[in-house]
Amino acid sequence: MNTTEAAEKLRGWFTGRLPQDWFEGPPEVVVDREEVTVVGTLAPPRLAEDVSDVERAAVLAGHIQRHREETRDRRVAIAREAEHRFGHKVSWGAACGDQREMFTSLSVPVMTRLRQPERRVLDTLVDAGVARSRSDALAWCVRLVGRNADEWLAELRDALQHVERARAAGPKV
Repeated sequence: MNTTEAAEKLRGWFTGRLPQDWFEGPPEVVVDREEVTVVGTLAPPRLAEDVSDVERAAVLAGHIQRHREETRDRRVAIAREAEHRFGHKVSWGAACGDQREMFTSLSVPVMTRLRQPERRVLDTLVDAGVARSRSDALAWCVRLVGRNADEWLAELRDALQHVERARAAGPKV
């Protein structure tokens, strides 16, 4: 099974497995080598018409927190079932309005080899107090690239899906 099929299978399983009253529509399910991330969109709570942006943000944060607490036991059970079935750890989050919060997520070590110019970049970020360690500095750089190259990365992921489909349709070796 290729990566696209595996992601579709996981997305379908979670969409079918999760209680229908938890989220508006199907959850966002993102898969990588180690982790499945499930983020659902909550129906917005009713607000008074004339609340400030500060109050609105607080209401949304409280709404997400309430969902987190009320669904914890069932999320843990579903995650265990998925981990056993698919061999991936499961992380959870929720979105409501313009707020998005991850409840859990993995921090996975990644081995990399850097030459001196790249190490100096990381050391500069550490020395400037932007990051606590080279590891934090590297994570900061990856997040920055991810934010600033979203469109390009999306095109690249789409192209990879086309390659996987072409491989799957080709002759079996």
